[in-house]
Amino acid sequence: MGDFTDDLNFIRLSGDRNKSGRNRIVPVPHYVKEVLKKNEGHLNIFSGKETPFDKDYFKGLWGRFKKRSKLLVENQTLYSFRHTGAIDIYKRTGSIEKLKAAMGHSDIIVSLTYLRGLDIAVLKEEDMPMI
Repeated sequence: MGDFTDDLNFIRLSGDRNKSGRNRIVPVPHYVKEVLKKNEGHLNIFSGKETPFDKDYFKGLWGRFKKRSKLLVENQTLYSFRHTGAIDIYKRTGSIEKLKAAMGHSDIIVSLTYLRGLDIAVLKEEDMPMI
């Protein structure tokens, strides 16, 4: 809980706690805040105890889910949902810059690779030269 702001509006992760090595400040959705408000501040948000689950807990949970689920396609991973989230951010905002910021990419080209499967009209008629 120490990573959340007092009002639970944001979670802050220092650079040594994420892959990019950069500090991250991410907004917390309202439905997550509601669950967090019910939690005692000294307890782990996932385990509900003072100690967190071991580092392989979610890996095992995902493995069991994959075996039982009829929703997933072959070779789908947890990381696949990052791409789904990226596409959703872009569709809702229409902004490559917001997508870049949300994903923590250092270059907009990396953000564009997440959108390669979309048919995005890059140019509009107004962008074209007058002939």
